[in-house]
Amino acid sequence: MQTIGIVNTYDRIKVLDAHYRAIARAAPICRIFGFSLALFDFPFDMEKDELVKYVVEKTTIGESGAYLQQLNEEHHFFVQDLPKKGFPAHFGKPVATTSRIDGSKRMTVMDAAEGIIHQDSYLFLVGLGRKGLPKSIIKQAPAHLDISSGGTSCETCTAMGAIPAYIMGIVEGIKSNNHKSHKSFKHFS
Repeated sequence: MQTIGIVNTYDRIKVLDAHYRAIARAAPICRIFGFSLALFDFPFDMEKDELVKYVVEKTTIGESGAYLQQLNEEHHFFVQDLPKKGFPAHFGKPVATTSRIDGSKRMTVMDAAEGIIHQDSYLFLVGLGRKGLPKSIIKQAPAHLDISSGGTSCETCTAMGAIPAYIMGIVEGIKSNNHKSHKSFKHFS
């Protein structure tokens, strides 16, 4: 399972437009690329189904929340507090997405794509707020991914789209090349 994990670093008490708009923007991206969506530390004081209904009522993004409803119905939408002792294993290996990576934890886009091909699961953590991911999460994450590969900082929604698009584009390219190689091999045998 591949997951986009959005960590709220805006207000943790008051619901802002940025909260539900980010959710509505992330849902179609997750649907397109087969990712799950996990929200951490969002200020919604409601059950997950109520949150889906709330987002649907507040936005026209993502077919007015239809993609979020689909993710929820298919059990690919999660809402929880920020874990104090690490992220749950069922989300996969936590990967802090940041433009300021720790070189010893560096994961390239190719590393991620090859991991996905080999059935590895990742939780790509994206910070929602002006400061990005909290330093404590960046420090805690065993892997760091700079989607730009050059230290270019991206706005949250830009990163949410770029991460799965870039990685899954490579995954599909590798699979396509492998498929062509196998066809050629069979042809000559």
